[in-house]
Amino acid sequence: MTPERPPLARAAFVVAGATGAALVALSGGYGYHRDELYFLVAGAHPAWGYPDQPPLTPLLARATTLLGDSLYALRLPSALAIAAVVVLTALIAREFGARPGAQLLAACATAVSTVVIAVGHLLSTTTFDLLAWTALSWLLARALRCADPGRAGPDSADPGWGTSIRGGPVWLAAGLVAGIGLLNKTLFAFYLAALVVALLAVGPRAALRSPWPWLGAGVALVLWLPNLLWQAGHGWPLLELSTSIAAGGSASSEPRWLFLPFQLVLMGLLLVPVWGIGLWRLLRDPQLRTFRLFGIAYPLLTAVFIATGGKPYYLAGLYPVLLAAGAGPVWDWARRGAATLRTGLVGAALAVTAASSAVLMLPLVPPHALAGTPIPEVNSDAGATLGWPALVATVAGVHRDLPPDERRQAVILTANYGEAGALEQARSRLDLPPVFSGHNGFADWGPPPDGATPTIAVGLSRATLDELFASVTPVARIDNGLGLDTEEQGRTVWVCREQRRSWSEQWPQIRFIG
Repeated sequence: MTPERPPLARAAFVVAGATGAALVALSGGYGYHRDELYFLVAGAHPAWGYPDQPPLTPLLARATTLLGDSLYALRLPSALAIAAVVVLTALIAREFGARPGAQLLAACATAVSTVVIAVGHLLSTTTFDLLAWTALSWLLARALRCADPGRAGPDSADPGWGTSIRGGPVWLAAGLVAGIGLLNKTLFAFYLAALVVALLAVGPRAALRSPWPWLGAGVALVLWLPNLLWQAGHGWPLLELSTSIAAGGSASSEPRWLFLPFQLVLMGLLLVPVWGIGLWRLLRDPQLRTFRLFGIAYPLLTAVFIATGGKPYYLAGLYPVLLAAGAGPVWDWARRGAATLRTGLVGAALAVTAASSAVLMLPLVPPHALAGTPIPEVNSDAGATLGWPALVATVAGVHRDLPPDERRQAVILTANYGEAGALEQARSRLDLPPVFSGHNGFADWGPPPDGATPTIAVGLSRATLDELFASVTPVARIDNGLGLDTEEQGRTVWVCREQRRSWSEQWPQIRFIG
């Protein structure tokens, strides 16, 4: 029997507002992330897809420039998305029968968790992927509850199962969320597939007797279709990207053996009991039988991501559901017996998690002191948001020192999209030459015009450049001035002349996906 839906904990909205406000207030810390720099350029080249992602996040990044060219404007959507995730977690807990206090606990646990704080600080595809997973989970829980008002078991022949029109709009809304989620990150398709498999395996299969789930699936497919057609028309570059990630070609890739241990710290070590109890309940508690498909989806996706070399944070979108399921028993435990002590322990766990998440994932440590801490090792995104002004200034100085006739004809070639994005952002301000890169989407916006020379090369190796040019001269070295060991730190800036072949002939050799 599905548990009754208790009153809503309105305090969850206060927690969500405070979380969003804190993220907005700290948006301006450090600088742009390399992915954000890339999104801003990609959004200026609107398309139904890019080699490494669907179109939604780049277009959203571009839209934020209407509010001004600032980190506060760029990251505002992320803060709002995380605030929504916090509220949705409380709503999921409510669907699971949690009382207002437990709903509030679920909201707080989500708000302070490590991965939520991390993705809420940056504009990233993962931010909106987390929102899509959580929103779909809530809508699916609502739809299954509408199908089973508590009168019958999950596979009963009761006509209330799957045929009630009450759940129709919810299924359509779920299809809309699924379609938008797929336009943001293709990873979302794995969650959808896992839910379908779990639904067929453990039910409630009778929900599929209604036309509404199928109509919702149709809505999702129609929304996703333009991106699918783009990928097909370009030879499915996302498959090449997935191969690169599985081989460790991403800064956030981890060895397969670290996937499971990583889950213990993804939300915060002290929150493991909450989501662990939630997973157990979804798999074993008769009261949550209607929602058992969420519990099955977790081990299923774990196995798939380990087998395919996926990143550990790929499971992040399921943790709000697990926290929502575990919050009820934890809240009941805290209110029994030595209530003051137990409630204090739960509050301390939340406070310690909040403090550690903030220090590790938010720009609280001054940039000049960051290299002396373990933060860059734990949170590689911190280093990816620093050093860009030094890179831009170094390249601008090299360009300024060129002879006037060469200065007018020069182009810039970078090793990756972060470097290209940083230089493109500063191009008009510093009168820099056109910027090109063979990395991911930038490869589609090249090559430079044939005859453009010289080339200021950033981040590429001498061996690579010697294959492209007869004259390769080192002229500067990038130093972020912070002692941070970033991807760009210590790299040479070259001036290259005498191309061995035209740009159009050389471009296939330069472009890559990773």
